[in-house]
Amino acid sequence: MQNSAQHQPTVITAVAANRSGTIALRATEQAIPIDLRIHQEELRYGGSHLARNILALANRAGLEAGARHRIELEGSGVPDAILTALGLATREQLAEAQDAAEQAAAAPTTWMRAI
Repeated sequence: MQNSAQHQPTVITAVAANRSGTIALRATEQAIPIDLRIHQEELRYGGSHLARNILALANRAGLEAGARHRIELEGSGVPDAILTALGLATREQLAEAQDAAEQAAAAPTTWMRAI
């Protein structure tokens, strides 16, 4: 009888972090966080803010992990139609999501200024 752990498929993951590096997580291609690191200073913004950031990072990491899985399967000869049916992100979708995240991070959080 063989060890069942030998037959476990490799889980493809990716890491995403916020701009300041105070929240970082590793997630699967289904955007399920499997490792989460939160710096104490993030707690001052409250639970809702923290939850939004965690969800956004999990989605970004999941998209990247899915794109990596797609690249791996493409290399194995899996047809594009099947990869699309699996819902795996393309390199272009990943690049667009990364650009959108960078633009959102660079945008001001408020338009108010001191007078």
